[in-house]
Amino acid sequence: MTTNNNHEKFDVAVIGGGPAGMLSAGRAAELGAKVVLIEKNPSLGKKLLITGKGRCNITQAEFSDREFVKTLDKNSLPAGRQGKFLFSSLNLFGPEKVIQFFEKRGMKTKTERGGRVFPVSDLAQDVLQVLLKYLKENQVSIRLGEKVSGFNLDGNRIKSVKLKEREIQADKFIIATGGKSYPATGSTGDGYSWLQNLGHTISKTFPALVPVEAKEEWVKDLQGLSLKNVALNIFQNGKKQDSFFGEMLFTHFGLSGPIVLDASKKISELLENLSGQEGEVKVQLDLKPALDFSQLEERLKRDFQRFQKKDFQNYLPELLPQKMIETIIKLVKIPDHKKINLITKEERKNLVKILKGLELNVLKTTGYNQAIIISGGVNLKEIDSKTMQSKIVKNLYLAGEILDLDGPTGGYNLQIAWSTGFSAGENAGQKSLKSKN
Repeated sequence: MTTNNNHEKFDVAVIGGGPAGMLSAGRAAELGAKVVLIEKNPSLGKKLLITGKGRCNITQAEFSDREFVKTLDKNSLPAGRQGKFLFSSLNLFGPEKVIQFFEKRGMKTKTERGGRVFPVSDLAQDVLQVLLKYLKENQVSIRLGEKVSGFNLDGNRIKSVKLKEREIQADKFIIATGGKSYPATGSTGDGYSWLQNLGHTISKTFPALVPVEAKEEWVKDLQGLSLKNVALNIFQNGKKQDSFFGEMLFTHFGLSGPIVLDASKKISELLENLSGQEGEVKVQLDLKPALDFSQLEERLKRDFQRFQKKDFQNYLPELLPQKMIETIIKLVKIPDHKKINLITKEERKNLVKILKGLELNVLKTTGYNQAIIISGGVNLKEIDSKTMQSKIVKNLYLAGEILDLDGPTGGYNLQIAWSTGFSAGENAGQKSLKSKN
């Protein structure tokens, strides 16, 4: 599959062997283009194999493009609603077509809670095998362990891509190198500097979908505890900034789990803008979101009547998971053996306050090393959303995480990779063939 030629010529050269790169290379080749896929790692799909903790949440079972885009818009930073950029790509290759693509190639899928779509086998390796077979069937030339050092230009067009010992020429180029998340997998942000040198603007990047570190020492006592149906509210300078509802997990350093990962983009943004005037970023966990303050207090009053002879610590399992009891006792400062009927009104109100707003001070996120995706990237105004073609470099297409477009957990980000990758491959492949005829 490889040759020793110092100067090779292809219709399409794809840089980056992740989901977007593999799909774009396969699609361009399926249309008849002669395609090369260049990857600096010794194997393809390194990051894909660790997505969804190795299970690979391939897409989100939201088959309405409008609703899909709405979710992306809700996830956008205040700079603007970015989701509409994806409309054309979703129409071309949306969640339904992604599921069909894998099913047709023998990989059965299943849909779990929250619309998360996984392979029935729960193995990311099966997703990768489908893509590798797709590349092989369509005779994509693969160059592994090849690091790109830059590009040779001819006006506003790329003439060739520079590797360590040779150059590869092509009519069209697709950059799908990802962002800076999980750099150990090869996503080290190389594409950002290349694209800046080519004239593109890179929006400020933030770690997103990333765990959060807290200052409080007591989180260590709750390590491994998962909570469902809780609300997480973000505050800065005493003002509520955002709110999330669902499932979370305590870790030895702070918080993780779906709602924390989804909240981390906003937290990263607030931390980046932190100044002396703005104050620290705090999160408050509402452990009883179905009840407002007065309703919860009424419930406690009834409970206290019912369990008045019990010790406080023996009553708390009525309210909380066993693993939280010792921590809550310390925080509310009610003696563990105090009888329920001796608890004062002020102590009861303080318990309500903590149950409705268990507060943690955010130290930082765990950063790019543990971020599932990156927020920020190439400015979308510089890309044709219908074709993924650069408006600055005429024969360049972009796909995947390199773009300033991301979504919450639940398969949204892999769907962005599939949709933009397929669109880039479709358009680069077709235009290369037209230019030959």
